[in-house]
Amino acid sequence: MRGVAYTVFQGTKPEPMDVEVLGVLKNANGPKGDVILVRLGGAKAEYTGVVAGMSGSPVYLNGKLAGALAFRIGEFSKEPIAGVTPIAEMLEISALDRNPGSAPIEATSAAHSPSKTASPGIASAPSSDSVNRGFTNYLKPIETPLVFNGFSEETVQRFASQFSAAGIVPVMGAGSVSDAKQPEPMEPGSAVSAILVRGDMNIAATCTVTYMDAQRLLACGHPLMQFGMVDLPMTKATVLATLPSPLNAFKIVNATEPVGAFVQDRHNGILGEFGRKPEMIPVTLTIRGESADKQFHYEVLNNARLSPIAMMATVFNALHGVNEYGEETTYRMNGSISVDGYPEVAMQDMFATVDGGQPGAMLAAISLGERFSRIFDNPYSVPAIHGVQLDFNIVRERRWARLESARTDITEARPGDDITIEALLRPYRGEGTVQHIPIHIPTSTSKGPLRILVSDGDTLDHFRRGSSLLGRKLDLAATIAFLNKEHVNNRVYVSLLQADPEAMIADKVMPTLPLSIMNVMDGMRGTQDMVVSNESSVNEAATAPLDYVVAGAQVLTISIK
Repeated sequence: MRGVAYTVFQGTKPEPMDVEVLGVLKNANGPKGDVILVRLGGAKAEYTGVVAGMSGSPVYLNGKLAGALAFRIGEFSKEPIAGVTPIAEMLEISALDRNPGSAPIEATSAAHSPSKTASPGIASAPSSDSVNRGFTNYLKPIETPLVFNGFSEETVQRFASQFSAAGIVPVMGAGSVSDAKQPEPMEPGSAVSAILVRGDMNIAATCTVTYMDAQRLLACGHPLMQFGMVDLPMTKATVLATLPSPLNAFKIVNATEPVGAFVQDRHNGILGEFGRKPEMIPVTLTIRGESADKQFHYEVLNNARLSPIAMMATVFNALHGVNEYGEETTYRMNGSISVDGYPEVAMQDMFATVDGGQPGAMLAAISLGERFSRIFDNPYSVPAIHGVQLDFNIVRERRWARLESARTDITEARPGDDITIEALLRPYRGEGTVQHIPIHIPTSTSKGPLRILVSDGDTLDHFRRGSSLLGRKLDLAATIAFLNKEHVNNRVYVSLLQADPEAMIADKVMPTLPLSIMNVMDGMRGTQDMVVSNESSVNEAATAPLDYVVAGAQVLTISIK
């Protein structure tokens, strides 16, 4: 059979390509997932070959919509041979969609069916990794990498592996995102973009519209990331140029005017709804340097897997993109995460490079990403994050100190006594400084050995809660309560640890429980999220906030008479 396909090579108007059917590859796209093998013809198609950005281009046979270009065959191909996802399999996505107001899609005769335009791809020659795994794949989805605009190369390099693990191939310098008006109407074969981050920094993927009606459209012919239900801004797009290359042909694309939201990201394509407003997470990030303040405004997608990575990458990128950035730079962070129906998650901490480790900007980004991961990683409710406010004060020197030693003048004490811990801190390239931390021994403290943990905030959090939280899934309220109880890094903490059992239910702690009470509560373990540890924290004290990040820990032991 012979037919025609449509895609945009430049501008916004889809252009025709000749199509010759070579045959059908049965079960090539999974069980019962057939692929129609075609050869493209025409001057432009033969010159460019199958390029990243063509995926979703509608293919018509005998005047009827047959499917979408979605696969490339082999490497360094001398002929533009491609695989087509049948339209019947893409229409199944419509049946899966349960969004309010969704009308069924029917593939009627289509003079205009949307096609997908993807952004430039990374060379997909058989890698040594695939050879080491013992296989080579010659039928691959046409690349739909995500274009990172406004990001530094170092940012993309640092987070490439994490994005890759989430199914994203980061690409730089091959497009941009704006809200510029694009008066040309969308039609089958038009470029369409899905936005993950928009504002002062942008992450976008572009493919081609396969089919559209008044309410919705289908695009791509293969998944972006196969996340299932999604909520991503959907925009029109303009193709600036199509770059031919035997190794890596792609379209350079600008995403433009918003037209709705993508709501489904499935095995055989993506589904978008016109007029729908996506729920994004607005972020305001202020950097206060010595020369001038800079403020960044952007929005991040609301997705459990990608939001934490996107937050880390954007925060690091903003901190990295100012003149004050450097390996020696220290950051004081204040901020909050607003979650609908819950207390704000407060963020107050200090970050600096410690012993040649990660730069302070990276540590700040990781801290924020970890908070996002914990908010999303609960099995009870979907968090509605309404906004993120971040304020960084920059100090252009490395402000950290190692806890070199800790001591106390006594070896014995009684319940009710007050003791003083002396901690020696050694600042980076500075003279040692001594901190005195008084702490009260509660009258209820049992006789016997009493351990005294002198440490930084991270060590204390991991010591007291790390093992208890291992493998536990808390509800959102308990998770936020835990996050708001975490310790900051610019203080020295002293904790008294007694050898009596301690029970923790959700975020509530019951210390120094008698054995008889523990036996009564033992039956609760099967019905409640209770964790028992062998030590109880009977009291805690800390220094006032210090002007450097503290790192290190010491353990002292005294005897209670």
